[in-house]
Amino acid sequence: MNKDMTTGSPTGILWRFVIPMLVSTMFQQIYNIVDSIVVGKYVGVDALAAVGASYPITMIFMAVAMGCNIGCSVVISQFFGAKDYGNLKTSVSTSLISTVGVSAFFMVIGFVFCNAFLRLLGTPENIMGDSAIYLGIYVGGLLFLFLYNICTGIFTALGDSKTPLYFLIGSSVGNVILDLVFVINFHMGVAGVAWATFIAQGISSVLAFAALLRRMHGIEAKKGYEKFSGKMLLRISRIAIPSILQQSFVSVGNVFVQGLVNSFGSDVVAGYSAAIKLNTFTITSVSTLGNGISNFTAQNIGAGKIERVKKGLGVGMRMMLLVAIPFTIAYFFFGNAMMGIFMNTGDVAARQVGITFLRIASPFYVAVSAKLICDGVLRGAGAMKYFMITTFSDLIIRVVLAFILSGFFGSDGIWLSWPFGWIIGALLSAGFYKAGVWHKGMRVR
Repeated sequence: MNKDMTTGSPTGILWRFVIPMLVSTMFQQIYNIVDSIVVGKYVGVDALAAVGASYPITMIFMAVAMGCNIGCSVVISQFFGAKDYGNLKTSVSTSLISTVGVSAFFMVIGFVFCNAFLRLLGTPENIMGDSAIYLGIYVGGLLFLFLYNICTGIFTALGDSKTPLYFLIGSSVGNVILDLVFVINFHMGVAGVAWATFIAQGISSVLAFAALLRRMHGIEAKKGYEKFSGKMLLRISRIAIPSILQQSFVSVGNVFVQGLVNSFGSDVVAGYSAAIKLNTFTITSVSTLGNGISNFTAQNIGAGKIERVKKGLGVGMRMMLLVAIPFTIAYFFFGNAMMGIFMNTGDVAARQVGITFLRIASPFYVAVSAKLICDGVLRGAGAMKYFMITTFSDLIIRVVLAFILSGFFGSDGIWLSWPFGWIIGALLSAGFYKAGVWHKGMRVR
């Protein structure tokens, strides 16, 4: 069901809109985490490291898909808020057609350079074979990944966060079942979890696409619309490309960090692989709140209601605390139990690596979460220059300090770089919001 977020209480609207998105995020992260749990528990620590070694590469592909999601979502939200349904349908059609081309391009890149990427990261030889198998199957499903993300972005732009949730719940449950069947019953190892993701994601994306076509058919436009518009693609690209660059550069930074982690051996790789999945669970959950704020901001920018945007930020900050603080408590005080989800009791060295990472990073989740909420307003208003400055500052600081501090503190120095980047990024993002620069990013027609 489409939802107009330009009227009514911002608190009630955002809670009803964001809760299904948060549940979706949890299921999506379960999607990713279950792969690591199953291989770590039933195949071994080297298999866990193999999946983890390919993780930063898969995150680059995910980053591009999410950037496309954000680009189309912000533009469509603005048209929806302005009730310009002709341009809305043009932007939806243009987004879908463009997505097919982008996903095909990255599939070719992935197949050709799969092994080269892994070697560039310095992936240890004892896990190289399994890493290549996992990455190759993942690349084969990129069309499904991109299609699902675009459909999700369009649904949320229309104020509907429940429909994507239903598809994701079914896909996540299917993925878990297939993981267990392929690995435990068929003994397929790393390939089993990769194929489970491929199949579950494929079914989910096709169903989401069919539901979206039906939804679009029900929207009546007073004037005709174009199936593909170069002008519309340019407008979407103004939001999507900075978002893709932002998401991708973060992932590229993670690639450099992964290469550094790999240099410390497979125990550190395995521990980091488990801990980073938990850390990503937290960051993605709060990013979801930021995305909700972006949609809220974009619709109200489209309607010219600036004061509602400011109220939405306040609501977002309160929601952020309710999400971030429980993760901090769980990871800081119960890190050993968290690592026990992924590893057996005998994997002492790898478990300790993960525990240390979580205890260093988790106290600063409120800082990075505040940044992501402010970023949501900047992005929703189209103030992409300032949005990118905050992200790149965070990224550059983290990557540079990871290499510097690891020389003094070993692998622990890598984890110490996270809080510094998050704090600087949060200060910049909040400063840009307070300065009102996001008003200059307004664009309705």
